[in-house]
Amino acid sequence: MSSWQPTAGIDALRLRAEVNASIRGFFAERNVLEVETPVLSQAGNSDPNILSFSTTFDGPVAGGGKQRWLRTSPEYAMKRLLAAGVGDCYELGRVFRNGEAGRKHNPEFTLLEWYRLGWDEHTLMLEVASLVRKLLVMQGISCHVRKCSYRQLFRETLDIDPFAADPSELIAPLSIFGIDDAGLSRDDWLDLLLTHLIQPSFPADQLLLLHDYPASQAALARVRKGDGGEVAARFEVFLGSAELANGYHELGDAREQRRRFEADQQRRQSAGQTLAPIDGRLLSALEHGLPECAGVALGVDRLLLAMLQGDHIEQALAFPAERS
Repeated sequence: MSSWQPTAGIDALRLRAEVNASIRGFFAERNVLEVETPVLSQAGNSDPNILSFSTTFDGPVAGGGKQRWLRTSPEYAMKRLLAAGVGDCYELGRVFRNGEAGRKHNPEFTLLEWYRLGWDEHTLMLEVASLVRKLLVMQGISCHVRKCSYRQLFRETLDIDPFAADPSELIAPLSIFGIDDAGLSRDDWLDLLLTHLIQPSFPADQLLLLHDYPASQAALARVRKGDGGEVAARFEVFLGSAELANGYHELGDAREQRRRFEADQQRRQSAGQTLAPIDGRLLSALEHGLPECAGVALGVDRLLLAMLQGDHIEQALAFPAERS
């Protein structure tokens, strides 16, 4: 029986340690503060596309509510620190997402998240590119950077305008996959076009900075005028066909954020998903005042996998879910 052994080689484990040290050095040079925030929370993620793990706290009432949620991101707690005046900050730590396991996913993974005061998403995405290229060089890997809008990418790849196309135009190219369309929204179809038809065509040596997503996909980002109408001040970063990072010019409007959370909860309820409490402390922090900032979350395990030139996430992990 060999299931006690790590799935990652010793060289991969050493590379992870070197990457962690390099990340910390990168931010130390830029005077970005490392912070630590709770892994367990009394509130959960309302995004219908992200499922959370929960557990029960059996301690005294003074310790808070019984139901606790494992964080899917340190975002909410870090924004509370930003509102309290901590300044530019980052966290390198473990996060958890239920229902995600496979070649590119593990339910427990390492996330690097950071925030820059006074920046917008375009400035931040360039810093992401600088960090990724710095880390890739450790393995002798180079890549070219391309910056492209969401609308431009769909037009040049599928000859579809994602902001104006009618539903039949979005559905037709996906007919070959036999997808069950019950309950799928416009954004679901756009996401399927991206993951099934567009991402696989990305060059392996390309670092793509994809920006100006549809306003309906803003999540915790601001919405502004852009090419083709309103767009989310949001970006994603892809190395080859792998999604590495997701960033926002952060929304600071507490009332609008509450509205989005409540809309998410309605979608979760309609889908029969568990409803986790909305994070009232985050909303209070936004009411107090979130400084103008941009933030991004980067999947360290996926980046390590690319650096190792591997094809399964277990090659970057000591013990994936099935061996935990």
